[in-house]
Amino acid sequence: MGKLKSHILVCAGTGCHASQSDKIVANLRTALEENGLENEVQVVNTGCFGFCEKGPVIKIAPDNTFYVQVKPEDATEIVLEHLVKGRKVERLLYLDPKTSERISDSKQMSFYKKQIRIALRNCGFIDPENIDEYIARGGYSALGKALSEMTPEQVIKEIKDSGQRGRGGGGFPTGLKWELARKSVSDEKYVVCNADEGDPGAFMDRSVLEGDPHSVLEAMAICGYCIGARTGLIYIRAEYPLAIKRLKIAIKQAREYGLLGNDIFGTGFDFDVEIRYGAGAFVCGEETALIHSMEGMRGEPTVKPPFPAEAGYMGKPTNVNNVETFASIPVILLKGAKWYSSIGTEKSKGTKVFALAGKINNVGLIEVPMGTTLREVIYEIGGGIKGGKKFKGVQTGGPSGGCLTEKHLDTPIDFDNLIAAGSMMGSGAMIVLDEDDCMVSMAKFFLEFTVEESCGKCAPCRIGNKRLYELLEQICEGKGTLEDLDRLKNMSLVIKDTSLCGLGQTSPNPVLSMLDNFRDEYVAHVVDKKCPAGKCRSLMSYFIREEKCTGCTACARVCPVNAISGARKEAHKIDQSLCIKCGACMDKCKFDAIYIS
Repeated sequence: MGKLKSHILVCAGTGCHASQSDKIVANLRTALEENGLENEVQVVNTGCFGFCEKGPVIKIAPDNTFYVQVKPEDATEIVLEHLVKGRKVERLLYLDPKTSERISDSKQMSFYKKQIRIALRNCGFIDPENIDEYIARGGYSALGKALSEMTPEQVIKEIKDSGQRGRGGGGFPTGLKWELARKSVSDEKYVVCNADEGDPGAFMDRSVLEGDPHSVLEAMAICGYCIGARTGLIYIRAEYPLAIKRLKIAIKQAREYGLLGNDIFGTGFDFDVEIRYGAGAFVCGEETALIHSMEGMRGEPTVKPPFPAEAGYMGKPTNVNNVETFASIPVILLKGAKWYSSIGTEKSKGTKVFALAGKINNVGLIEVPMGTTLREVIYEIGGGIKGGKKFKGVQTGGPSGGCLTEKHLDTPIDFDNLIAAGSMMGSGAMIVLDEDDCMVSMAKFFLEFTVEESCGKCAPCRIGNKRLYELLEQICEGKGTLEDLDRLKNMSLVIKDTSLCGLGQTSPNPVLSMLDNFRDEYVAHVVDKKCPAGKCRSLMSYFIREEKCTGCTACARVCPVNAISGARKEAHKIDQSLCIKCGACMDKCKFDAIYIS
């Protein structure tokens, strides 16, 4: 192959892969061959660019042209217009909703402007299945520096001085965790990477492993050097086939290059990594439950102490960090603790990756400095609420977090501020809600998840959450009372105080935060027997506006229970005793004659 003039970077993360990015790659290569450019232009499968709402995404280097919502049939036009004729394909450029201008440079897009990518630094830039590309961007330099220039104590001090806290949800200082594991005396120790990402709407760790697996392997080796471990274990859910595939390739390549295995860099340090599979149990995100699962036992938590740093996998000292935590370690060592600690807030240093989902225009994966406000994330990076609807709330921290409202929009995002506001950072899921969302049914949705995912070991979580769910179900059906609202709060506080692990201790958070911030909506359900958002079917009734009804009979023809009557060209009526509230009539009506009350 001669000297390359251009690279076409194609997102090959799970989302874009599901939207035929593999066919885009194949068509691009065919078009390049047909135009004699196969030796001048290279097509590269990369990890996630983050802008999932506009996927599949491709970027052309070195001119940094960013194309969005690309289809397989667009490949030929991109090659002919952009690469042969030197003209950008305008219709595939990002359309700024505020200015109505086409933007070709991702650096000018509001989605990327306020992001600082540390954990995601290589995602979208390298082929995750090619170790040479990782090395070309400084990969494994941090491991080399640690092994040849620093003692384990010096590395740990650098991590401590950086102020990095674990990104898995607990926020425990990373350096201190490593130090505790180092001080434990044992003939065998383990490094564990928690890739058991189970929050609804979360895909941060998956994207890192799909787009930059070597960063995690390198960090695990550095951790092994620091604590005195020779074995690393990655616990990943089996539902992540693409991440698993790329991890296996990365491990194989690292072994071939002598970056895993025996005598790494000729220093006498031995370290290797193995993969362990999880079956998708949310509770196995808790480190002791995770360890038990890897040991072949039920994924149930145990009382701490002892902590895993003292007695973890196979009873040996074990350090557990999640994917995002590990992914930032090499950069901290290369750029220094002072650089990393200059980003973020006083007590929350660095950046945080969030999976932005829900009723938001720019669904995707973002990485922002700690201290960025919710308003900046939702309205600048996220592009505001879909359909111009009114913002109602944002659930941070997944089912373990809480729902924040408009009054919290200027809250800086960090560990302490979110807890003070009644929520938490969690692993990074951020679900935006609009005026059409019912907060009682949303609380019920999150609680249903935790009830299903509870391991059942302790009664407060096993029984208490089930009773909470039943109370919410009664309220959504119009059978609740004001006394039930007091029961919800009291029971939630008891469950938080008495549950064994983090799952039970945080499971009532959505109920408590939504009850505090949207009490009027709960009262409407139990007193007025109405759902203000029109979501709770038992509290809904469909009616026909006589002045708008043309008597076209379209609604009557689709009603499955014949609840709608009326002659042609005359106003129709709905028999409330027969109506099953399926909404088929409203969907079919072209004259806005049907409404919910």
